[in-house]
Amino acid sequence: MADMEDYAYDYDYLLKIVLIGDSGVGKSNLLSRFTRNGFNLDSKSTIGVEFATKTLEVDGKKLKAQIWDTAGQERYRAITSAYYRGAMGALIVYDITKPETYENVSKWLKELKDHADDNLVVELVGNKSDLEHLRGVPTEEAKHFAAENQLLFTETSALNADNVDLSFEQVAKAIYNMVKKNQLDLSDYSGAKPPTGQTISLTPTPGAESNKHKSNCC
Repeated sequence: MADMEDYAYDYDYLLKIVLIGDSGVGKSNLLSRFTRNGFNLDSKSTIGVEFATKTLEVDGKKLKAQIWDTAGQERYRAITSAYYRGAMGALIVYDITKPETYENVSKWLKELKDHADDNLVVELVGNKSDLEHLRGVPTEEAKHFAAENQLLFTETSALNADNVDLSFEQVAKAIYNMVKKNQLDLSDYSGAKPPTGQTISLTPTPGAESNKHKSNCC
């Protein structure tokens, strides 16, 4: 039987973040590099949904990023769309060597708008920057697209870890800043935490008193 300590909350806020993009762009290796500092050259396509967590510290608060790696194959789209609900952030990943994966970014962005919250923090991530000699998507073009659509932007390499931490940290910090912008008193959450597998609502429940800290299920 597990110790009660195993169930102790080790964070102040739980943030649900989804990784989306075409199959083969390196989403699973980005997740692995960020959460376990690992990389698998023989990584297979994700079947359905996987997730991992990592805790970051911002302004003295522990933000536990719960990152969901959604399969890019069309046949799993009906499954993964349900996991957009409750997400606070998303990374749309493309392969800088494969222009078609970049061209599909607009499709993924539309899917987010159709299924996710309006307050979602979105970052465009060009992965496999270590393959510069095979580049098919100009950095400036992607930057321009990101700016036009009010997205964060990073180019990463899961293979050599370039900008991987930065990409996830930017999203987590932007979510945290959004919470502050909505004028939530974050210190209110320093006591009881939401149950595992839930995310904190960005806005307080109207008219609530003792229950004003309820969270939305992810």
